[in-house]
Amino acid sequence: MKIDRLIGILSILLQQDKVTAPYLAEKFEVSRRTIMRDIEHLCKAGIPLVTTQGQQGGISIMEGYTMDRTLFTSKEMQSILIGLKGLDSVAGTNQYQCLMDKLSMKQNNIQASNSHIQIDLSSWHKSSLTTKIEKIQEAIEKSLEIKFQYYAPKGESERIIEPYVLIFQWASWYIYGYCKKRKEYRLFKLNRMQQIDITETKFLPRPAPEIDFSEEEVFPTTIEAKVAFIPEVKWRLIENYGMDSFTINKDGRLFMESGFTDKENLFYWLLSFGNQVELLEPEGLREEFKRLLEEIQNIYKTGCDY
Repeated sequence: MKIDRLIGILSILLQQDKVTAPYLAEKFEVSRRTIMRDIEHLCKAGIPLVTTQGQQGGISIMEGYTMDRTLFTSKEMQSILIGLKGLDSVAGTNQYQCLMDKLSMKQNNIQASNSHIQIDLSSWHKSSLTTKIEKIQEAIEKSLEIKFQYYAPKGESERIIEPYVLIFQWASWYIYGYCKKRKEYRLFKLNRMQQIDITETKFLPRPAPEIDFSEEEVFPTTIEAKVAFIPEVKWRLIENYGMDSFTINKDGRLFMESGFTDKENLFYWLLSFGNQVELLEPEGLREEFKRLLEEIQNIYKTGCDY
């Protein structure tokens, strides 16, 4: 769209002292002639642009000319407002709604046009998550350590961390911070955190390493398993892992090979499918899973003892 391209060119010129026509042409995937016509239109609109020839030549805004550097196209503004709606779904206040109102002031067409997308980041734990998020945000802003009780598969523990970044990833909320107990940066799941307290200990923010959200880094594979499913669970495999995650055998069964972080993770996953799944490999874990199923069966044989 021409107007979006003109605003884009102006945004680049406001951020860079000088650019060339070929650079802009490549950036916006149009011809150099089109860029020159755009420059002419900007000049007619009252933007004093200067073009210089030679090796150090290019296009620039006349020295001394100033204007608001915050330029957004209508589509960009819509994206901003949609994102704020998502944040508002977990906020305990209307601060994001107020910000949306300020950004879209006198632009009712933008508010109306983004109603076809709805983002809700809340969960079944919305009431407790809101309080946790607000408390952690306060600690981050004030550079104060937080203390909490953490519940993980390997047990319970009290942790004290320097909080740095709140993250919404893999359909859950996390806090990324420096753990004083482990002496390293860790991700903590908010749903597993209880009794969160902001301490009076102030910390000097340290240069935190870039967070690697790759599945290999966060959920490192230690077990490779081969599993067979009945055809009735195809929808679930497609929903969670995609159409290419499995192959279909002649008997109709679905075969899948996947990596897991540990044995417990694999067993919990298999149990969620009930009698619709069979662990084929590795053989050692197949036997161990069989013993687990026998133990479960024994629990129901003995009956309830209330």
